Amino acid sequence: MGRLPLRAPVSAPPGEPVLDIVVPVFNEEADLERSVRRLHAHLRETFPYPFRITVADNASTDETPRIAARLAAELPEAQWLRLPEKGRGGALHAAWSGSRAPVLAYLDVDLSTELTALLPLVAPLISGHSDIAIGTRLARGSRVVRGPKREVISRCYNVLLRSALSVGFSDAQCGFKAVRRDVAERLLPLVKDSGWFFDTELLVIAERAGLRIHEVPVDWVDDPDSRVDLLATALADLRGIARIGRDLARGTLSTAGLRRGTAAHAGTGLAGQLLRFGAVGAVSTLGYVLLYAVLRPPAGPQAANALALLVCAVANTAANRRLTFGLRGRGGALRHQAKGLLVFLVGLALTSGSLAVLHEVDPRPAGPTELVVLVAANLAATLLRFLLLRAWVFPARRRGTESTAA
Repeated sequence: MGRLPLRAPVSAPPGEPVLDIVVPVFNEEADLERSVRRLHAHLRETFPYPFRITVADNASTDETPRIAARLAAELPEAQWLRLPEKGRGGALHAAWSGSRAPVLAYLDVDLSTELTALLPLVAPLISGHSDIAIGTRLARGSRVVRGPKREVISRCYNVLLRSALSVGFSDAQCGFKAVRRDVAERLLPLVKDSGWFFDTELLVIAERAGLRIHEVPVDWVDDPDSRVDLLATALADLRGIARIGRDLARGTLSTAGLRRGTAAHAGTGLAGQLLRFGAVGAVSTLGYVLLYAVLRPPAGPQAANALALLVCAVANTAANRRLTFGLRGRGGALRHQAKGLLVFLVGLALTSGSLAVLHEVDPRPAGPTELVVLVAANLAATLLRFLLLRAWVFPARRRGTESTAA
């Protein structure tokens, strides 16, 4: 399967919906009609494109199916999908896979997220700016009302995600997301979870593939009648994190078909990165040698090595950020430099250790000998630096989002 085509504004045949917004439900007889009618009225009044509301009923045993069928009969933009098994992820997978609308979205039936965020959520997908859009309750500008228990659980979960899988998105669990259909067609077959971890897995894979994820701060009010089993959901999420972490570590998760064939991604493969990294490294090494030669007489070998490495490390990280890994703007720059400095410490340990060994063998080595040892140690440190930059400092899952931050 080839790359995704260039991202462009979406279009739909006359009379066909541009947006298909799915409302997954299970035994929601109390809230379903009120929420769908409120959503329908909001879209009719404010949404400038044709739309459809799909109620995805996953194995309800109460009056939910009857209410959903009646809504589909009464509202021209509504339809009902009955699924035989429970699972929000499975419901979304089925509803999105069967839709022909160019933009697919979903929101929770309790409408905890303020509907005024819906147009800002899908506009970047319609315009061709982004691939996926998510609501976030954890960004500046978000206004959230919920109890301390859910607040702590949500924040801990997202901290765990960032620590375990190094994700860049801020809120995996907010029930307010959208995706372009061309992306969903290739992304959904890779998502294995059919429950609550579906959202997280979808976002992790998308970010790893370098897809552009747009975040929208939302106003969100907790539903006090929520029947989600927090313990069971948390355990399932932990198992999901462990599973996808193993898949990523083993390299069994292929995301090649999710990459965009844009000029921005041209040459981002290993060969292109190595060539650009080598050019940056050659200039950095030359700069290092010159700086070391200047600083060696007044500062001594160890101090001269550390200072020269530090200056070149900062410049090298900035150059590789832009030239090798294609990141633009200031988004994440401080984090990249902080990680780059940690990588610098690894290089410092290698080169300083080489100097120490040399001076142990020969207490007064000749100047050229010292430089040869340092250059050899620097080459080893450079190889290790490239691997760390590619896998940790500038991983592919972040480059798709941070390259657009200006």
